[in-house]
Amino acid sequence: MLVAARVSSGGQKTMPRKPNLLFVFADQLRYQSLGYAGDSKAKTPNIDRLASQGVNFKNTVSVTPVCAPFRASLLTGKYTTSTGMAINEMRINPNQRCFGHVLTENGYASGYIGKWHLWANEAGNHGSAKNGFVPPGKNRLGFDGYWAAHNFNHDYNHGYYFEDTFEKKMIKGYEPDVQTDMAINFINKATGSDKPFSLFLSIGTPHDPLIAGNVPEEYVKRFDGVKFELPASWQDMPDSYMDREGNPKRWLSFWKGAITEQMRYYYAMISNLDDNIGRLMAALEKAGVADNTIVVFTSDHGEMFGAHGRVYKLIFYDEAARIPCLVRWPGKIPAGQVSDACVNTPDMMPTLLGLMGLPIPGEVEGMDLSHLAQGRPGPEPEAAYMQGIGHTYLWENGFEWRAMRDKQFTFAVYRRDGKELLFDNVNDPAQLHDLIDDPKHAATVARCRKALKARMNSLHDTFETCTWYRDHWTDKNRCIVASANGPFETQR
Repeated sequence: MLVAARVSSGGQKTMPRKPNLLFVFADQLRYQSLGYAGDSKAKTPNIDRLASQGVNFKNTVSVTPVCAPFRASLLTGKYTTSTGMAINEMRINPNQRCFGHVLTENGYASGYIGKWHLWANEAGNHGSAKNGFVPPGKNRLGFDGYWAAHNFNHDYNHGYYFEDTFEKKMIKGYEPDVQTDMAINFINKATGSDKPFSLFLSIGTPHDPLIAGNVPEEYVKRFDGVKFELPASWQDMPDSYMDREGNPKRWLSFWKGAITEQMRYYYAMISNLDDNIGRLMAALEKAGVADNTIVVFTSDHGEMFGAHGRVYKLIFYDEAARIPCLVRWPGKIPAGQVSDACVNTPDMMPTLLGLMGLPIPGEVEGMDLSHLAQGRPGPEPEAAYMQGIGHTYLWENGFEWRAMRDKQFTFAVYRRDGKELLFDNVNDPAQLHDLIDDPKHAATVARCRKALKARMNSLHDTFETCTWYRDHWTDKNRCIVASANGPFETQR
């Protein structure tokens, strides 16, 4: 469907308006916990409807399944070993061409609302008010329009944000609801402008703490009587890579009852998120811009809930790494598509820029898959390459891994001892059976090893320890590298 040419005040026809972009991403929302993905417990009619209206990239993964590295990769189109964002508590190097720069330079009215998590002070204290404020300028990575963001907050009844001054603005109400209100206001104001708009909405749910009071009771009640069960791969003891010294510091069996109850709050948060997606879609319709707005819905990573003896994220297992990725654009993206392409975080920026007809920076490392979104054949990645640089937020060694996920298998290797794993995600979706020593899969293992090595070489990924990256990439939590080619100017 072609967008009609606009008529200027002088009666002359102008070029068709570029498509708007609404990019919504949740925090810690895994693919498996959505209705359209097959979860009968999920109450997600609006997200399910969105999936039916565009393309569902069902094999999408997070390049590094933790907040800050994902966000850096999303906004640069690069892999983690090229952005330099090794752990959560770092400040991104702004000396790189980012998504926001391309949008602004091509006439878009930009907006960013919600969690940023790319701004750490020298102490790395992500909870401080000091580092919650990201000053206008290059550290906003090209988002020079409307800004209502904070660095980190998951107390959803005590939300806050900063605009262009150090004044901390408190949110009155439930943070995801108010952020959605702000997004709708932005859409309504932007549609009265001659400029197309781009809005990134980063919602903190369903990230923990998963407790009473951190989600409205009405949503918890939606799951009264619903029985939540431990994952099939549950282990009472944490796996050895959660406890590098082999000491059982934390018995997961202690958390059995707590985890199933946490799931109730997790699904309640998702239900609230779904309601807000419905509100956003209705706002686009009411504003008359639904047909010329690309809507993207995704997440930065998933949640383990004790699967494989793990909690939280930052691991290659599907519960943590596999994320939703829905893209809707009526008339341009055929409705009801399900693509099995191996999409990774660095692919998102070039794919969307390709759809929008905007230039893709030469340093982008992801692949433009806009042809697949539009239902056309063409090149696609052989597999998605994932990087575990180290600990979530500490400079500690022993957790480093690399992995490849293709349309059937996940292959992973730990740096600490070279241990390899292989899972058949088609025939064993819970990843219960490690096939690495199965003679029947020797050829698959050899192929995966070769592919992993080739990908690492192409990205100059030398698979170092976590503290090596600290010693070579940072200056007191300020990232001083921004590509595989070497250091950039240190930002203070």
